[in-house]
Amino acid sequence: MADFMKLLAQAQEMQGKFQTLQADLQKESVTASAGGGMVTVEANGQGTVRSIKIDPSVVNATDVEMLEDLVLVAVTEAQKKAQEIQQREMGKLTGGMSLPFKLPF
Repeated sequence: MADFMKLLAQAQEMQGKFQTLQADLQKESVTASAGGGMVTVEANGQGTVRSIKIDPSVVNATDVEMLEDLVLVAVTEAQKKAQEIQQREMGKLTGGMSLPFKLPF
């Protein structure tokens, strides 16, 4: 029974650390750009986009597809950077232990 209580305490401690990590990731900031800086996206450490800045020179009513592509590239890159931060921080939390499931952020 003592082993079970120890395991339960460790699980509760890990849950607390996980919640702290999630809060910390919300405070993190990553930035990515496309088109040589014509489109810039800022996201938090969880990959949620906070802002998108578009250089007015790239706005062209006859070529909306290019702008859409630039926005997509910048958003994807920002989310990729956020995922890298998540993995790095989770690795610190778990001591490099590989988890058999994907985390919800």
